[in-house]
Amino acid sequence: MNILIGLLIPFIGTALGASCVYLLKDKLNNVLEKFLLGFASGVMIAASIWSLLIPAMDLAENNGQIGLIPASVGFILGVIFLLVLDYIIPHLHKNSKVQEGPKSNLKKTTMLMLAVTLHNIPEGLAVGIVFAGLIADNTIITLAGALALSVGIALQNFPEGAIISLPLKAEGFSKNKAFLYGTLSGIVEPIVAALAILLTSFITPILPYFLSFAAGAMIYVVVEELIPDSHTGKHSNLSIIGVTLGFVLMMILDIALG
Repeated sequence: MNILIGLLIPFIGTALGASCVYLLKDKLNNVLEKFLLGFASGVMIAASIWSLLIPAMDLAENNGQIGLIPASVGFILGVIFLLVLDYIIPHLHKNSKVQEGPKSNLKKTTMLMLAVTLHNIPEGLAVGIVFAGLIADNTIITLAGALALSVGIALQNFPEGAIISLPLKAEGFSKNKAFLYGTLSGIVEPIVAALAILLTSFITPILPYFLSFAAGAMIYVVVEELIPDSHTGKHSNLSIIGVTLGFVLMMILDIALG
């Protein structure tokens, strides 16, 4: 039951964010959006360090390995993995008019959804891999630490749900349909996490590599999407405040509960 709750918490964060279509007008206030994008970046950076990279190094050293090797190799592979997906999947980022990936005739809303799906894959991987380590009775990973990661990702998923659903409402979608699309943008996370858990027996022997792999994929998303989006237009200073608060909050969650 604890594992099921842990897998669903990030998805619930997305759904709560998508529910903003019932409370707000057609879009997030620009000031708030910059802050939330920065906040999401800070959460993901801190989660990559304290929930993924540090446990990967500690686990490797406990197994008699040099901790920096799996941390470095896994991190680089995670970045390469997202680079490849970015190249082969057509998608469109929110503040961009230029389609990325192969040319396609997909609708703008579909490509926006694909961009968010790409963003959510590493988050689902991170949660699933951490819980796979927990299932394997790994002493480095605790239930509290795994749940802290889920809560942290849920916090940064909240603005994502709002940023997807509100523009859809502004384009003429009904509130219910915009909410549904915004919520479904996060469904890939529990799916990917569940797949990782199903592969626990395969993941466990090389868990340090998988933990750092998820960290690399998450940092890729931060650098390639979240930070650039938070610095377009006015009020980019607020993203720095958001990064700081998100980073500190996730660090506290992980250290206090881990």
